[in-house]
Amino acid sequence: MASTIEQHVLADDGLVPNNPRMAARIYRGALPVDGDAERRIEAHFARHGWSNAWVNGIYPFHHYHATVHEVLGIAQGQARVQLGGPSGPIVDLRAGDGVLIPAGVGHCRVSASSDLSVVGAYPSGADWDLVRATPEAREGAIARIAEVPQPDNDPVLGGPFVATV
Repeated sequence: MASTIEQHVLADDGLVPNNPRMAARIYRGALPVDGDAERRIEAHFARHGWSNAWVNGIYPFHHYHATVHEVLGIAQGQARVQLGGPSGPIVDLRAGDGVLIPAGVGHCRVSASSDLSVVGAYPSGADWDLVRATPEAREGAIARIAEVPQPDNDPVLGGPFVATV
């Protein structure tokens, strides 16, 4: 599948640490949306070493994961998502888009269609944590984020992951 990749380098905003080593990536139109899109996207991620998948939505509050990277695949519908914290960019996502969210990168659903369905997964099936964007949580999260290794494989394109920041 042909895809356009957008990258968002997000600085620590004092509330959300973001990730100084990895940019958030949006892979436009890169994922299958026909048939059972949720299962097809889950299988797509698993082929590239990303598992421990779930199907749901995106939380409507600013949060991040301090111990793991996350990939999201929009299986159905559309959403507006703010990346990087309350002053970060708002991106429009639709069925077929994938989003790589590095450890520490804030994300929050601003709005969504009623049919939104999202598949999430983690490198090597890692467990995930949830950190709400607060000044108190940020301090302890910074060291944990620094310890998260770069993923081995690109969850959407496959092949070795190459960081560009």
